[in-house]
Amino acid sequence: MCWCSAHDAIILCVVSELGAFLARLQVALQGTLPGEVAHARMRPPGRLSAPSADLPPARQAGVLLLLYPRAGALHFVLTQRAPALAHHRGQIALPGGQREAHDRDIVHTALREASEELGIAPEQVCVLGTLSSVYVQPSHFWMTPVVAYAPTRLSFRPAPSEVEAVIEVSLDALLDPRNRCFVQRVLSDGRTSTVPAFCFSGCEVWGATAMVLNEFAAVVEQASSG
Repeated sequence: MCWCSAHDAIILCVVSELGAFLARLQVALQGTLPGEVAHARMRPPGRLSAPSADLPPARQAGVLLLLYPRAGALHFVLTQRAPALAHHRGQIALPGGQREAHDRDIVHTALREASEELGIAPEQVCVLGTLSSVYVQPSHFWMTPVVAYAPTRLSFRPAPSEVEAVIEVSLDALLDPRNRCFVQRVLSDGRTSTVPAFCFSGCEVWGATAMVLNEFAAVVEQASSG
């Protein structure tokens, strides 16, 4: 694993245009992020943006938003969580999980969890930065997304106990407004509600993951226009 300088991001790429985009993306991640403005658009109704004062401190979690080239376009990987998991079973999510005491930082958490879930070796990726943390109310986590890049598509080896399916989504699909939708979902309090989502080839991404992806889309658009 490495933290890339703008120059490192460029030389990782065969195509100079891609390298320039990654360098701009890294700069954008280090600047002022859209955060709550982007999150609010995809937050389910009634979901809190931060823990209430009467609750104990929320646990920390890290997730990995990994970019890589596939078929001439940048993609990122999502997982369908295994049905036996304690939290968010069956939902579409970014690979990741809870920070452990031995983790150096939240970047280490995201890379460790991605390795456990998908067999991604930390040395195969280059960390570009982080997005704004999202409060995941149903499981009481502060979730921090770590954005990274791999110069080639990796061989994913999903852990059956954690991952039901691997889903690869193109960056173009994320940015396409036709892939935004509303779906009916049962919320953690038992209510059925209409929630905003991304719909990728039959996969409906909602909740905290959709909030992360909406902020990332805004950052990508900023980097693309630079």
